[in-house]
Amino acid sequence: MDARLNLFDSPVSAKALKHIIAAGRVFAESTLPTATQELVKLRASQINSCAGCIDMHTKEAAHAGETSVRLNLVAAWREATVFTDAERAALELAEQGTRIADAAGGVPDEVWANAAKHYDEDQLAALVWVIALINAFNRLNVITQQPAGDYQPGLHG
Repeated sequence: MDARLNLFDSPVSAKALKHIIAAGRVFAESTLPTATQELVKLRASQINSCAGCIDMHTKEAAHAGETSVRLNLVAAWREATVFTDAERAALELAEQGTRIADAAGGVPDEVWANAAKHYDEDQLAALVWVIALINAFNRLNVITQQPAGDYQPGLHG
């Protein structure tokens, strides 16, 4: 499959991507665990059917030491016993934030309260931004039909 548009070749797109990628680097410096960030990115990407992001975040998570068992169970995290309560809260927030159009009124208060039990304000801010950014990347990739399979860990910084 060929992409409809090379997002790095278009000057306008490349400039915007530079800023979005830079924003994403902020969270690498946050106290929100890297594993949680990658699990959330993977789950949102699964929901959005973004093959490029699924490829990227599966490989980035594995490169960071995530196990194949946990990566394979992200899609069924509710039934899996391998995630912490904090990770479950983050995955639920990611799902609700990704499926925002499916729920009149947005993310339920209970979902937010559960996440707030496990993460401090800075971690919650990082989590919200990670969810928002991965959804933006998912939409860019799906709209332009970016191919998947060739991603190498560390490729985008």
